[in-house]
Amino acid sequence: MTAGGTPTGTERTGPDLSDMRFDDWVARWLPASWGPYARLCRLDRPVGTWLTLLPALAALVQAADGWPTLWRLVIFSLGALLMRGVGCTFNDIFDRDFDHRVERTRFRPLTSGQLTLRAALWFAAAQILVSASLLLAINAYSRWLALALMPLVVIYPLCKRYTYWPQAVLGAAFNWGMLMAWSDTRDIVPWTAVAMWFGAVLWQIGYDAIYAYIDLRDDRMLGLKSVAMRFGDQGKVWIGGMYAATAALWLAAGWGMGLDWPYYLVMAVIIAHFIWQMCVFDVRHPERGLRLFRSNMQVGVLLIAAALAGTVLRPWL
Repeated sequence: MTAGGTPTGTERTGPDLSDMRFDDWVARWLPASWGPYARLCRLDRPVGTWLTLLPALAALVQAADGWPTLWRLVIFSLGALLMRGVGCTFNDIFDRDFDHRVERTRFRPLTSGQLTLRAALWFAAAQILVSASLLLAINAYSRWLALALMPLVVIYPLCKRYTYWPQAVLGAAFNWGMLMAWSDTRDIVPWTAVAMWFGAVLWQIGYDAIYAYIDLRDDRMLGLKSVAMRFGDQGKVWIGGMYAATAALWLAAGWGMGLDWPYYLVMAVIIAHFIWQMCVFDVRHPERGLRLFRSNMQVGVLLIAAALAGTVLRPWL
């Protein structure tokens, strides 16, 4: 096994892009029988969970016009963790016959034989059952929104078979908590909330496109589709356009919510971050996408900071 966690005898030239590591906290701290389940729901790779949670937390701040309740913070945090796990589990179930042929995914639990399909299905059902218990903690409007989310979570892995835009479905699902933050806090989803959500969807299409370029060669071989394949050599133009539209929607939504000027100051930092990503991104060097993809957690943190700056600081302005 190499230092990065790749089993010996399977080394490839170039950077190791595998998304499985076998020398991490899961291997060190969890019982061996738990490890494959933790990796199946990506507990070992929390970036996706943070990218699901952070926009929802920003929406909670905006909907509360300040600090949200601790109870909602707990419920939405658990919801992000659980639903991301459900989505990853279904993704690996549907893609199990493809993953062993893709450089990045060849060591995932299902495709590598660490888990059986039956075990994965039972695990998915258990996660859904625990997630359903959270419905008791939110209002009726939000429960209906939560139920509407499930089809998006399940069909996402199938979309890459039929459309170049599976990342759009993923973006809609990942950021659904932004809509639920408003429905649960105010029992309404105003246009400003929808604008913030749609901006987040475009943001995710952009950063997931950067990530998708890593798999571009494998996707072509397997006959799968992605926005990276649709964008081709014009990736920087497309992704830059997605980021520009995201910024425009978030600025417009902030104006519609009546957020104070510090919101726009932090938004300027977010826009600067988007520009930095486009300066670094190069379709000819997809390995750079890992760094850029992870850097979007900073955008999520800044989005929360912007929401707080536009609301909590109001009494001192």
